[in-house]
Amino acid sequence: MANIASAEKANRQSERHRLHNRYYAKTTRNAIRALRNTTDKKAAEADAPKVFAMIDKLAKIGFIHKNKASNLKSGLQVFINKLA
Repeated sequence: MANIASAEKANRQSERHRLHNRYYAKTTRNAIRALRNTTDKKAAEADAPKVFAMIDKLAKIGFIHKNKASNLKSGLQVFINKLA
């Protein structure tokens, strides 16, 4: 356990940040899963911008790498384009 005030504050902040990042990551994973389970092209095209924005936000805050974000978005777009 930290004995210095600044270390205690850093621990509090890191715990808040961890929970915040975990929430956004889990929410984005669920949104990606829901989009991949969609069989209707119109619905998928309507949801895609929201999911892409969530992925971009994760890349912006550094939770995932920008190339991973790009690969996720590309894969989702390919999936949407293949829907009938």
